[in-house]
Amino acid sequence: MAGLKTFTRTLTVAAVTAAALIVTSGAAQAQSLIRDTEIEELLRDFADPLIVSAGLNKRSVDVYIVNDPTLNAFVTRGQKVFFHTGIITEFETPNQLKGVMAHEIGHISGGHLARSSDVGRSAYGTMLVAGALGLAAILAGEGGAGAAILGSSQQFATLDYLRYTRINESSADQAGAQYLERTGQSGQGLIEFFEKFRYQEVMSQQNRFPYFRSHPLSSDRIDSLREVVAESPAYKAVDSDEDIHRLKIAQAKLNGFIDPPQTTFINYPEQDKSEGGRLARSVAHYRNADLVNALRNIDSLIAEFPDNPYYHELKGQIYYESGRAEKAIPSLREALRLKPGAALLEMALGQALISTDPVLPSERESRLAEGENLLKSTLRTEPENGFAWYLLSQTYSKQNRDAPAKYAVAEQAYVAGDMQRAQDFANRAMEGLERGSPQYRRANDISTIARATSRDQRRR
Repeated sequence: MAGLKTFTRTLTVAAVTAAALIVTSGAAQAQSLIRDTEIEELLRDFADPLIVSAGLNKRSVDVYIVNDPTLNAFVTRGQKVFFHTGIITEFETPNQLKGVMAHEIGHISGGHLARSSDVGRSAYGTMLVAGALGLAAILAGEGGAGAAILGSSQQFATLDYLRYTRINESSADQAGAQYLERTGQSGQGLIEFFEKFRYQEVMSQQNRFPYFRSHPLSSDRIDSLREVVAESPAYKAVDSDEDIHRLKIAQAKLNGFIDPPQTTFINYPEQDKSEGGRLARSVAHYRNADLVNALRNIDSLIAEFPDNPYYHELKGQIYYESGRAEKAIPSLREALRLKPGAALLEMALGQALISTDPVLPSERESRLAEGENLLKSTLRTEPENGFAWYLLSQTYSKQNRDAPAKYAVAEQAYVAGDMQRAQDFANRAMEGLERGSPQYRRANDISTIARATSRDQRRR
């Protein structure tokens, strides 16, 4: 997003800017992944204190957003937590979202997935679907998230067969309540969430929300959790105004990018002059190819909140994805100035810079050089960002640097798990790279690993 941004050009969404809505094709459309700097930052700010209170390293726990309107959140092997957009937009308070976060972190700290790793190994079909989803996400542009799903595809198969035991669910509840208490937060939100959907207990597995198919509810479980939460010193703690506001903005952004524009116009009518209302309408107008009204709404937000990098980012995205890369550059520069070092913002500006074609050769070279530096900075932060590798290969190609371009393609293919292509391009890159240079050594490593991996795959 640039709010929400797109790494792909499939479906109705277009190119990438800073954050990205990654849309995959075919049957996997409902399970695409979203990248957005602002929303990722919100989720990390909510989750990190809980992760630390659980005794885990926050750098080792990854948080992902799945573009799916259903209620669901789950963890996979490798300490990866996934939240459906539906569960983010459905919550009425930040405390409810934090409660689910604490519960999922309880599954990680309790080692529930590790102990169940042998379950469901025969669910090969589910594993293939998950693997295809991961590959599609990578090819769509986000290597890190796609690789996470690919790496967890066996666990997806396990989850398809596994129904958490009541012991594990209750254990995660109790652990989550402790993490909330340690961070001075109430556990009421989790109880409110469970109470709201208690009726799911009596529904068939087919009709239940995905969350309650893998996290079955029971009255005893809710009652036990309520007793623990009621005794907590933080029982009456309330959400801060800032957290409430940030969640509402995230919901408006998600709704604007995901819902049909007409639905957004109904839910956020013109008379709604709130920050979230204008944001949602700006996105909906942009998606409706109404550039005038999209810019009118986002400009009103920039005038009121000039130091908000994400509104400048959204304006840059609107221009870029409307075929006006030249006009996108100033807005994306301002976004990055306000949020220095943000990897996805660097990638957005880098993409815009290399997409323009100035008349003066010196200006063209300058923009390509700047774009190259920005993309390299992105990759230092996110070395498995497949789309950044793709953009870097395009940059090298426009600079007539054939060997580095092939090397970047090899990196992209390696991240995507396409070992044959990775090996081919790594070998071709080495023919033109200086022997012993960092790129040469890395290309040689890719070639060696890809060859061995392909051999093992054929043997299996």
